[in-house]
Amino acid sequence: MWTVIGLLVLIGIGGALAYGGFFFYGIAIKRAPKTFLSNNRDLKANPPVAGVSWGEGQEWISRQTLRNVEILSDDGLKLRAYMIPSSRAEGRTVIIAHGYSGKGKDMGAYAKIYADQLGYNVLIPDARGHGESEGHYIGFGWHERRDYLQWIRYVIEETGPEAKIVLHGVSMGGATVLMTSGEDLPPQVKVIVSDCAYTSVKAQLSYQLRRMYRLPGFPFVHSASLVTRLKAGYSFGEAYALKQVRKAQVPILFIHGDADTFVPFSMMNELYEACRSPKERWIVHEEGHGISYDKDKAGYVSRVTGFVTKYVK
Repeated sequence: MWTVIGLLVLIGIGGALAYGGFFFYGIAIKRAPKTFLSNNRDLKANPPVAGVSWGEGQEWISRQTLRNVEILSDDGLKLRAYMIPSSRAEGRTVIIAHGYSGKGKDMGAYAKIYADQLGYNVLIPDARGHGESEGHYIGFGWHERRDYLQWIRYVIEETGPEAKIVLHGVSMGGATVLMTSGEDLPPQVKVIVSDCAYTSVKAQLSYQLRRMYRLPGFPFVHSASLVTRLKAGYSFGEAYALKQVRKAQVPILFIHGDADTFVPFSMMNELYEACRSPKERWIVHEEGHGISYDKDKAGYVSRVTGFVTKYVK
Protein backbone atom coordinates (compact mmCIF):
# COMPACT_ATOMS: atom_id res chain seq x y z
CA MET A 1 0.00 0.00 0.00
CA TRP A 2 2.68 2.49 1.04
CA THR A 3 4.76 1.50 -1.97
CA VAL A 4 1.88 2.39 -4.27
CA ILE A 5 1.31 5.69 -2.50
CA GLY A 6 5.03 6.49 -2.69
CA LEU A 7 5.07 5.65 -6.37
CA LEU A 8 2.05 7.88 -7.02
CA VAL A 9 3.69 10.71 -5.10
CA LEU A 10 6.88 10.38 -7.15
CA ILE A 11 4.86 10.32 -10.37
CA GLY A 12 3.01 13.43 -9.21
CA ILE A 13 6.22 15.25 -8.37
CA GLY A 14 7.76 14.23 -11.68
CA GLY A 15 4.69 15.42 -13.56
CA ALA A 16 4.71 18.75 -11.73
CA LEU A 17 8.39 19.29 -12.52
CA ALA A 18 7.88 18.39 -16.18
CA TYR A 19 4.94 20.78 -16.38
CA GLY A 20 6.99 23.48 -14.71
CA GLY A 21 9.88 22.93 -17.09
CA PHE A 22 7.69 23.24 -20.19
CA PHE A 23 5.80 26.18 -18.65
CA PHE A 24 8.93 28.23 -17.98
CA TYR A 25 10.43 27.22 -21.32
CA GLY A 26 7.32 28.62 -22.99
CA ILE A 27 7.55 31.86 -21.03
CA ALA A 28 11.27 32.55 -21.17
CA ILE A 29 12.87 30.62 -24.05
CA LYS A 30 10.27 29.99 -26.76
CA ARG A 31 9.84 32.67 -29.39
CA ALA A 32 6.66 34.46 -28.36
CA PRO A 33 5.56 37.94 -27.19
CA LYS A 34 7.02 38.56 -23.74
CA THR A 35 3.99 40.29 -22.25
CA PHE A 36 5.12 39.47 -18.70
CA LEU A 37 7.81 42.16 -19.02
CA SER A 38 5.35 45.01 -19.51
CA ASN A 39 4.36 45.19 -15.84
CA ASN A 40 7.67 44.13 -14.34
CA ARG A 41 8.47 46.42 -11.41
CA ASP A 42 12.20 46.12 -12.09
CA LEU A 43 11.96 47.68 -15.55
CA LYS A 44 11.39 51.41 -15.76
CA ALA A 45 11.59 51.36 -19.54
CA ASN A 46 8.71 50.36 -21.80
CA PRO A 47 9.61 48.65 -24.09
CA PRO A 48 12.30 47.10 -21.90
CA VAL A 49 15.82 48.43 -22.43
CA ALA A 50 14.61 51.42 -24.40
CA GLY A 51 14.02 54.27 -21.95
CA VAL A 52 13.42 57.83 -23.06
CA SER A 53 16.03 57.33 -25.77
CA TRP A 54 13.52 55.11 -27.59
CA GLY A 55 12.09 58.01 -29.57
CA GLU A 56 15.50 59.54 -30.16
CA GLY A 57 16.85 56.27 -31.52
CA GLN A 58 13.80 55.56 -33.65
CA GLU A 59 13.93 59.04 -35.15
CA TRP A 60 17.65 58.67 -35.93
CA ILE A 61 17.14 55.25 -37.53
CA SER A 62 14.30 56.61 -39.68
CA ARG A 63 16.72 59.11 -41.26
CA GLN A 64 19.37 56.51 -42.16
CA THR A 65 19.80 54.47 -45.32
CA LEU A 66 19.76 50.90 -44.07
CA ARG A 67 21.06 48.03 -46.17
CA ASN A 68 19.48 44.67 -45.39
CA VAL A 69 22.03 41.94 -44.80
CA GLU A 70 21.45 38.20 -44.39
CA ILE A 71 23.72 35.38 -43.31
CA LEU A 72 23.15 31.71 -42.59
CA SER A 73 23.91 30.53 -39.07
CA ASP A 74 25.91 27.39 -38.35
CA ASP A 75 22.65 25.54 -37.71
CA GLY A 76 20.91 26.78 -40.84
CA LEU A 77 18.91 29.84 -39.71
CA LYS A 78 18.57 32.93 -41.88
CA LEU A 79 19.71 35.85 -39.75
CA ARG A 80 18.94 39.47 -40.63
CA ALA A 81 20.94 42.60 -39.88
CA TYR A 82 20.98 46.21 -41.03
CA MET A 83 24.13 47.97 -42.18
CA ILE A 84 24.53 51.73 -41.90
CA PRO A 85 27.72 52.68 -43.77
CA SER A 86 29.84 55.74 -43.03
CA SER A 87 32.12 57.56 -45.46
CA ARG A 88 34.45 58.26 -42.50
CA ALA A 89 34.74 54.67 -41.32
CA GLU A 90 38.09 53.64 -42.85
CA GLY A 91 37.28 50.03 -41.96
CA ARG A 92 35.95 50.73 -38.46
CA THR A 93 32.63 49.03 -37.67
CA VAL A 94 30.56 48.48 -34.55
CA ILE A 95 28.24 45.50 -34.20
CA ILE A 96 25.49 46.29 -31.69
CA ALA A 97 23.56 43.57 -29.82
CA HIS A 98 20.02 44.30 -28.63
CA GLY A 99 18.28 43.02 -25.51
CA TYR A 100 15.79 40.29 -24.69
CA SER A 101 12.56 40.52 -26.75
CA GLY A 102 13.98 43.44 -28.76
CA LYS A 103 15.33 43.89 -32.29
CA GLY A 104 18.25 45.55 -34.00
CA LYS A 105 16.43 48.75 -34.89
CA ASP A 106 15.77 49.36 -31.20
CA MET A 107 19.44 50.28 -30.82
CA GLY A 108 19.35 53.57 -32.70
CA ALA A 109 20.53 55.70 -29.77
CA TYR A 110 23.66 53.56 -29.42
CA ALA A 111 24.22 53.37 -33.17
CA LYS A 112 24.09 57.16 -33.28
CA ILE A 113 27.08 57.41 -30.92
CA TYR A 114 29.29 55.37 -33.20
CA ALA A 115 28.02 56.78 -36.49
CA ASP A 116 27.84 60.48 -35.58
CA GLN A 117 30.54 60.80 -32.91
CA LEU A 118 33.11 58.30 -34.18
CA GLY A 119 32.30 57.90 -37.87
CA TYR A 120 31.89 54.11 -37.73
CA ASN A 121 29.95 51.79 -39.95
CA VAL A 122 27.13 50.30 -37.88
CA LEU A 123 25.78 46.75 -38.11
CA ILE A 124 22.67 46.02 -36.02
CA PRO A 125 21.59 42.36 -36.19
CA ASP A 126 18.27 40.88 -35.15
CA ALA A 127 19.22 38.04 -32.80
CA ARG A 128 17.91 34.55 -33.57
CA GLY A 129 14.30 34.27 -32.46
CA HIS A 130 13.86 38.06 -32.71
CA GLY A 131 12.84 40.59 -35.34
CA GLU A 132 13.31 39.43 -38.92
CA SER A 133 15.71 36.63 -38.05
CA GLU A 134 14.61 33.01 -38.03
CA GLY A 135 14.56 30.83 -34.95
CA HIS A 136 11.99 29.36 -32.59
CA TYR A 137 13.86 30.00 -29.36
CA ILE A 138 16.03 32.57 -27.56
CA GLY A 139 19.63 31.57 -26.86
CA PHE A 140 20.27 34.21 -24.16
CA GLY A 141 23.62 34.95 -25.81
CA TRP A 142 24.96 31.40 -25.89
CA HIS A 143 23.99 30.35 -29.39
CA GLU A 144 24.13 34.00 -30.41
CA ARG A 145 27.87 34.09 -29.64
CA ARG A 146 28.42 31.80 -32.63
CA ASP A 147 26.13 33.97 -34.73
CA TYR A 148 28.31 36.95 -33.78
CA LEU A 149 31.39 35.13 -35.00
CA GLN A 150 29.55 34.91 -38.33
CA TRP A 151 28.72 38.63 -38.26
CA ILE A 152 32.36 39.41 -37.48
CA ARG A 153 33.46 37.34 -40.49
CA TYR A 154 30.90 39.16 -42.62
CA VAL A 155 32.28 42.57 -41.60
CA ILE A 156 35.85 41.50 -42.34
CA GLU A 157 34.81 40.24 -45.78
CA GLU A 158 32.97 43.51 -46.44
CA THR A 159 35.59 45.98 -45.19
CA GLY A 160 38.80 44.01 -45.71
CA PRO A 161 41.50 42.49 -43.52
CA GLU A 162 42.37 45.89 -42.03
CA ALA A 163 38.92 46.06 -40.41
CA LYS A 164 38.65 47.32 -36.83
CA ILE A 165 35.59 45.97 -35.04
CA VAL A 166 33.86 46.95 -31.80
CA LEU A 167 31.15 44.84 -30.15
CA HIS A 168 28.60 46.72 -28.04
CA GLY A 169 25.63 45.09 -26.30
CA VAL A 170 22.93 46.01 -23.78
CA SER A 171 21.28 43.57 -21.31
CA MET A 172 21.01 40.22 -23.13
CA GLY A 173 23.08 41.90 -25.82
CA GLY A 174 25.69 42.74 -23.18
CA ALA A 175 25.81 39.08 -22.16
CA THR A 176 25.99 38.09 -25.83
CA VAL A 177 29.12 40.13 -26.50
CA LEU A 178 30.71 38.84 -23.26
CA MET A 179 29.97 35.25 -24.26
CA THR A 180 31.54 36.06 -27.63
CA SER A 181 34.61 37.48 -25.87
CA GLY A 182 35.77 34.04 -24.76
CA GLU A 183 35.85 32.64 -28.28
CA ASP A 184 38.88 32.58 -30.57
CA LEU A 185 38.34 36.04 -32.00
CA PRO A 186 40.16 37.37 -35.05
CA PRO A 187 42.60 40.26 -34.41
CA GLN A 188 40.22 42.67 -36.12
CA VAL A 189 38.01 42.66 -32.98
CA LYS A 190 39.52 45.44 -30.88
CA VAL A 191 37.07 46.35 -28.09
CA ILE A 192 33.93 45.13 -26.32
CA VAL A 193 31.41 47.32 -24.48
CA SER A 194 28.97 45.42 -22.23
CA ASP A 195 26.08 47.31 -20.63
CA CYS A 196 24.14 45.63 -17.73
CA ALA A 197 24.96 42.00 -18.60
CA TYR A 198 24.21 38.94 -16.46
CA THR A 199 26.82 36.41 -15.31
CA SER A 200 24.97 33.31 -16.54
CA VAL A 201 21.55 32.27 -17.77
CA LYS A 202 21.15 29.93 -14.81
CA ALA A 203 21.89 32.69 -12.29
CA GLN A 204 19.66 35.22 -14.04
CA LEU A 205 16.66 32.92 -14.43
CA SER A 206 17.00 31.65 -10.85
CA TYR A 207 17.02 35.25 -9.65
CA GLN A 208 13.96 36.17 -11.74
CA LEU A 209 12.08 33.04 -10.66
CA ARG A 210 12.50 34.05 -7.03
CA ARG A 211 11.66 37.69 -7.68
CA MET A 212 8.70 37.27 -10.04
CA TYR A 213 7.14 33.99 -8.90
CA ARG A 214 8.46 33.55 -5.34
CA LEU A 215 9.80 30.14 -6.37
CA PRO A 216 13.22 28.62 -5.69
CA GLY A 217 15.63 28.12 -8.58
CA PHE A 218 15.92 24.44 -7.73
CA PRO A 219 14.31 22.35 -9.11
CA PHE A 220 12.35 24.56 -11.53
CA VAL A 221 15.28 26.16 -13.37
CA HIS A 222 16.91 22.73 -13.71
CA SER A 223 13.69 21.30 -15.15
CA ALA A 224 13.38 24.19 -17.62
CA SER A 225 17.05 23.73 -18.51
CA LEU A 226 16.42 20.08 -19.38
CA VAL A 227 13.49 21.06 -21.61
CA THR A 228 15.69 23.73 -23.23
CA ARG A 229 18.36 21.12 -23.89
CA LEU A 230 15.79 18.92 -25.63
CA LYS A 231 14.06 21.66 -27.63
CA ALA A 232 16.77 24.28 -28.20
CA GLY A 233 20.01 22.33 -27.93
CA TYR A 234 21.63 24.05 -24.95
CA SER A 235 21.41 23.98 -21.17
CA PHE A 236 21.44 26.95 -18.83
CA GLY A 237 24.67 25.75 -17.24
CA GLU A 238 26.49 26.16 -20.58
CA ALA A 239 25.39 29.77 -21.14
CA TYR A 240 27.99 31.19 -18.80
CA ALA A 241 29.27 34.72 -19.51
CA LEU A 242 31.48 34.63 -16.40
CA LYS A 243 33.47 31.67 -17.72
CA GLN A 244 33.81 33.26 -21.16
CA VAL A 245 35.05 36.57 -19.74
CA ARG A 246 37.89 34.76 -17.96
CA LYS A 247 39.20 33.75 -21.40
CA ALA A 248 38.79 37.18 -23.01
CA GLN A 249 41.81 38.80 -24.65
CA VAL A 250 40.26 42.06 -25.86
CA PRO A 251 39.70 45.19 -23.73
CA ILE A 252 36.23 45.34 -22.13
CA LEU A 253 34.24 48.27 -20.75
CA PHE A 254 31.59 47.21 -18.22
CA ILE A 255 28.59 49.51 -17.59
CA HIS A 256 25.87 48.97 -14.99
CA GLY A 257 23.40 50.95 -12.90
CA ASP A 258 23.86 50.37 -9.18
CA ALA A 259 20.07 50.40 -8.64
CA ASP A 260 19.45 47.67 -11.22
CA THR A 261 17.11 45.06 -9.75
CA PHE A 262 16.35 43.26 -13.03
CA VAL A 263 19.92 42.13 -13.65
CA PRO A 264 21.48 42.61 -10.20
CA PHE A 265 24.31 45.15 -10.02
CA SER A 266 26.41 42.58 -8.15
CA MET A 267 26.72 40.59 -11.38
CA MET A 268 28.75 43.39 -12.95
CA ASN A 269 31.30 43.20 -10.14
CA GLU A 270 31.61 39.43 -10.63
CA LEU A 271 32.18 39.88 -14.36
CA TYR A 272 34.66 42.71 -13.87
CA GLU A 273 36.72 40.77 -11.33
CA ALA A 274 36.77 37.69 -13.60
CA CYS A 275 38.08 39.66 -16.59
CA ARG A 276 41.85 39.43 -17.11
CA SER A 277 42.11 41.55 -20.23
CA PRO A 278 42.42 45.37 -20.11
CA LYS A 279 39.21 46.64 -18.53
CA GLU A 280 37.29 49.56 -17.11
CA ARG A 281 33.93 49.86 -15.37
CA TRP A 282 31.49 52.70 -15.21
CA ILE A 283 28.86 52.61 -12.47
CA VAL A 284 25.79 54.78 -13.07
CA HIS A 285 24.50 55.71 -9.65
CA GLU A 286 20.85 55.41 -8.62
CA GLU A 287 19.77 54.03 -11.97
CA GLY A 288 18.03 50.83 -13.03
CA HIS A 289 18.26 48.36 -15.86
CA GLY A 290 19.32 49.32 -19.37
CA ILE A 291 18.86 53.06 -19.01
CA SER A 292 22.34 54.30 -18.18
CA TYR A 293 22.39 56.22 -21.46
CA ASP A 294 19.15 57.96 -20.50
CA LYS A 295 20.43 58.82 -17.03
CA ASP A 296 23.61 60.48 -18.26
CA LYS A 297 23.86 60.81 -22.03
CA ALA A 298 26.95 63.02 -21.99
CA GLY A 299 28.68 60.70 -19.54
CA TYR A 300 27.73 57.61 -21.54
CA VAL A 301 29.01 59.08 -24.80
CA SER A 302 32.20 60.26 -23.14
CA ARG A 303 32.92 56.92 -21.44
CA VAL A 304 32.20 54.83 -24.52
CA THR A 305 34.03 57.01 -27.03
CA GLY A 306 36.98 57.48 -24.68
CA PHE A 307 37.39 53.74 -24.11
CA VAL A 308 36.91 52.82 -27.75
CA THR A 309 39.31 55.43 -29.13
CA LYS A 310 41.92 54.33 -26.59
CA TYR A 311 42.18 51.01 -28.44
CA VAL A 312 40.94 51.84 -31.94
CA LYS A 313 42.94 54.58 -33.60
